[in-house]
Amino acid sequence: MKKRIKKKHLNLFAKYFLVITMVIFICFAVLGCSLLLFVSNYWRTEKTNLLKENALKVASTTADLLSSGMLDKDGEGTVAILCNTLTLVSSAIEADVFICNLDGSVILCKDLFAPEMQVFNASACKIHDGMHFPEEVVQKTIQKEYIRAGKLDGVYSDSHFIIGEPVKVNGETAALVFATKPTSSGLGPYLWNIFKMFLFSALMALLLAFVAVYVLTYNLIRPLREMNIATKRYAHGDFSYRVDSHGNGELSELANALNSMAKALAVLESSRRSFVANVSHELKTPITTIGGFIDGMLDGTIPPSQQKHYLEIVSAEVKRLSRLIMTMLNMSKIEAGELKLKPSRFDISAQLFQVFLLFEQSIEQKKIEIVGLEDMKSVTVEADPDMIHQVLYNLIDNAVKFTQESGQITTSILSDSEKVIVRIRNTGAGISSEEIGKIFERFYKVDKSRSFDVKGAGLGLYIVKSIIEMHGGQITAKSEEGKYTEFVFWLPLQYGKLF
Repeated sequence: MKKRIKKKHLNLFAKYFLVITMVIFICFAVLGCSLLLFVSNYWRTEKTNLLKENALKVASTTADLLSSGMLDKDGEGTVAILCNTLTLVSSAIEADVFICNLDGSVILCKDLFAPEMQVFNASACKIHDGMHFPEEVVQKTIQKEYIRAGKLDGVYSDSHFIIGEPVKVNGETAALVFATKPTSSGLGPYLWNIFKMFLFSALMALLLAFVAVYVLTYNLIRPLREMNIATKRYAHGDFSYRVDSHGNGELSELANALNSMAKALAVLESSRRSFVANVSHELKTPITTIGGFIDGMLDGTIPPSQQKHYLEIVSAEVKRLSRLIMTMLNMSKIEAGELKLKPSRFDISAQLFQVFLLFEQSIEQKKIEIVGLEDMKSVTVEADPDMIHQVLYNLIDNAVKFTQESGQITTSILSDSEKVIVRIRNTGAGISSEEIGKIFERFYKVDKSRSFDVKGAGLGLYIVKSIIEMHGGQITAKSEEGKYTEFVFWLPLQYGKLF
């Protein structure tokens, strides 16, 4: 059986840190190469300018001597002066400065001058003996100054800086002055010193950069790690974990959004559990009642004379189950977008009156006074009559349920040319300001410790709000604890006409 080899992947922190580190290394490497290149070019330019300046001085001195005729009067002394000048200049700039004739042969150089102020023969110079500059170099030097770096067609065995200056006498070129120096002479140590200074500075900068990158990366990745932990805990149903959010950046906004989502999920989960518990109770109670009464009739425990009474109770429980199931089905259809309205024209005032008749027994038992029905006028609207019936039923059911003994329910229906407004108000315990804004949420139920509502799944008002909004209307609620609760909704008189 082959063993599976698991590939190890770097985490986000390691990836980010390595990428930033590599970028910094590459930047410093490019900076170092650029610095060495610029320094090398600067060094070459400086050496070339130095050779050019001194070659020009020697050419000027030679031209002055030739113009004065001193070579004709005292040739050997003048040659000694030139050779001495060449020696001093060559030593000062650490180069080789010499004079050539127009055929490219060396005629005067520093090596012809002895310390005893004695001039040797040209053939005695072992360095320049036989050195001959090409005709092309001679012609270019005659025309203008000559600047080149290389071996000069085999004149030198290694690369040299070569600067040529013509010696002009009365407008004519009498000789040529050349100043040469190996291109590598002194460059290596110079670049090495520059590189050592750069390396030390770069190491210090890299050390600080690594520390800064590590801290920055850690602080940047830490919220993501916390979010990762949070999502895993949310996946397991623990919505209590919160991500610390600091600042006003994108990560802070993401952390706040994640915390808001967790809070909403916690509320939804709590509501869902409450809903499941409520629905289970709502289903269990009537089913148990129905089963018990039917079994009592079958086994003779309930005598035939009382069966009608208990059958009425069974019928009420069946209707209660039917309403609960219909409510759950409507909620599912609303959320899936499958609930379709079937609008038609009907009298909403007559429908409200009919709904009140369904609660006649409960109203009489609690001795509730109904105000407003006697003055209500007929108002025709275009809407889904079954859906509006469910809206009115849920609102009146709540009103009857939460009205105290001998309380009062006030209702009214007003209309204008565009909409109809329905108001249902009941006296009673009321709803707190903290809860009034949540009563239309799915699964939400008012605190049972301060409520008469011991039944229900918390879906009635959610469905009421959804149905009204599907018609293009709006519902609002207001309440004052210990006094009243009032629901007001409006619908367009003509379906599909939104305001």
